[in-house]
Order: sequence, then C-alpha cells, then structure tokens
Amino acid sequence: MSKVKIDYSLYLVTDRKLLGERDLAQSIELAIQGGVSLVQLREKSISTKDFLNLALRVKEITSKYEIPLIINDRLDIALAVDAEGLHVGQDDLPMLKARELLGPDKIIGVSVRTLEEALLAQQQGADYLGVGAVFRTSTKSDAKEVSLEQLEYIKKSVSIPVVAIGGINYGNIQQVKATGIDGISVVSAILVQDNIFMAAKQLKEIMG
Repeated sequence: MSKVKIDYSLYLVTDRKLLGERDLAQSIELAIQGGVSLVQLREKSISTKDFLNLALRVKEITSKYEIPLIINDRLDIALAVDAEGLHVGQDDLPMLKARELLGPDKIIGVSVRTLEEALLAQQQGADYLGVGAVFRTSTKSDAKEVSLEQLEYIKKSVSIPVVAIGGINYGNIQQVKATGIDGISVVSAILVQDNIFMAAKQLKEIMG
C-alpha cells in the first residue's frame, strides 16, 4: 500500500472555472499556506497538453510544501508528473487496473456513494474513499446526495480513511466532522472566497 503518510483533514479539489481571473497555481499555494493538507487537480475540459503543463506547475508548489498531489481520473497525467496519487470515480479507470499501472506505492482514492461501493473499493486496495455528495453541490451537477447517517455508517464499516465530499462549507462543516470522518474535500469553500488563505485556515482550525 501507499508508503506516504497522508493527512486527509483538509482536501482541496480544484476547479479553475471558479477562480475568475485568479491564477490556479497561486490560489493553490495560498490554500496550502492556510492549511490544506492534500490537493487534487481536477480538469475535465482541458487538452492533455494543457493539463500536463498545469500539473507540472502545481506539482512544483505541492512538492515545495511537501503536500501530496492527487490527479483526478487521468492516469497518464499522474504518471507523467510523478504525482503522489490518482482519484477515480465509479465510471473511470477501474481500481484494480489503476493499481496495476500505478504500482503499490501510490495513493489511489475512489469516489463512492453506497456501502457496497465502499466495501468493494476497500477490498480492491483503495487507500481512501471520497464519500458524497453530502450536500447539494454546484461543481458536480450529477452528484447524488449521501445522508450524514449513511456517511457515518460507511465510515464505521471500513478500515481505510474516509473523506466527505460535496457542498461542504464553513456553515455545515461541524455536522460533517461529527460523523467521525478523516477529512473533508472542498472546492468552493476555499476557491471562491475573497481570501483563500483565511478560508483554508478557518476550515483547518475546525478540522484540526
């Protein structure tokens, strides 16, 4: 399994569309300075060349702060920039194939919505689970919601770290933390805020 010890408490997932004129790499650096412990680069509508160049820039920043970089869905990009890991959804590259290609030392996370999916991902060797969407989210319009009760039940049923995803912000973070999860995954709660550093700092203070 992964040989890197990971702090999942405050997991930033990127979405450049939310940044307006702001630079993604600079925004990620501010978020890390504020307390983000893990970064996932997620780009669904970008050319492979542009994604690679962006990933190389981001990797420089995450390496500087010794923060693991996870690439969403794109195994080729993860390998090309030697990212610390890959995150896959239920419709992406299958977990077992991802592990075969990435090797035993990389982190692989899997998005799940049900206990059945969670147990299967764990059995297949996932390092962590992203469970959600816990609340309605604008960044993933097709995401179906998972109740806080379901989230807590999944957390109690698996032995690998669980990160809650979907619509989590400063106003509802306490409810999510109360389920006992290992971390929260956020997009808007940091990237659309006027002060990215402070937004990350405030969330990190609650998550500990």
